[in-house]
Amino acid sequence: MSVAELACSYAALILHDDGIAVTSEKIAALVKAGGLTVESYWPSLFAKLCEKRNIEDLIMNIGSGGGGAAVAVAVAAPAAGSAAAAAPAADEKKEEPKEESDDDMGFSLFD
Repeated sequence: MSVAELACSYAALILHDDGIAVTSEKIAALVKAGGLTVESYWPSLFAKLCEKRNIEDLIMNIGSGGGGAAVAVAVAAPAAGSAAAAAPAADEKKEEPKEESDDDMGFSLFD
C-alpha cells in the first residue's frame, strides 16, 4: 500500500469517526494538514468508495477473505461450554511450528 493510499484511508476513517461526511475535498484537506501531498485522484477515489460502501462494514470485514473459517472454529470451541471441547484447543496451543531461518535460504527480506 502506498503512502497516498494510507493517508487517504486514515483521512476517511477520521472523517467517519467524527461523523463528518466523507468528501474528496475534506480528505484532501486532512492529507494536506498532515503535511503530505498525494495525487489529486486519490481523495476522489476514496470519497467515491465511501459513498458506495458502508465504512463500518469495511472495517468489520477486514481479513474476512480466506482466514475466516479458522477464526470461526476457534471461537466456536470455547462457546460450546464443554471441557472436552476446550481441552483440544489447549493442546493445539502447545504445538508451535519450528521457525525457519532466513539463513537457510541465503537471503533475508530486510537486507
